[in-house]
Amino acid sequence: MTRLTTDMWVSAYLTRLRLMDIPAFVVRKGDLTAGAVLVKLNTLDGQATLFQRGFDLMSGDRKWTTLNEGPECDADASIQKQAEFDPDLWVIEVEDRQGRSLLEDPSLA
Repeated sequence: MTRLTTDMWVSAYLTRLRLMDIPAFVVRKGDLTAGAVLVKLNTLDGQATLFQRGFDLMSGDRKWTTLNEGPECDADASIQKQAEFDPDLWVIEVEDRQGRSLLEDPSLA
């Protein structure tokens, strides 16, 4: 099976968000083929949730998990910490007052 590159996944994700009128931006661009992705959901009220993609050892599934939730500055600190040891890291910031990230959509798995 051909594996989807990070660059293609990010492009598809941004398109899906744009179609739902949800603003999103690439704030850090990592390796085009295999960089890890963090998604920061900014609810524009000083709060944010930071998501990372994890691997479930029991089922073999990849799913989005919460890395950090709370004040936006805490999410930014987590991003900075991750970036210090992963130069290939991608960071996407989604801005939505309703808290929509669309990461639960199976087509984005």
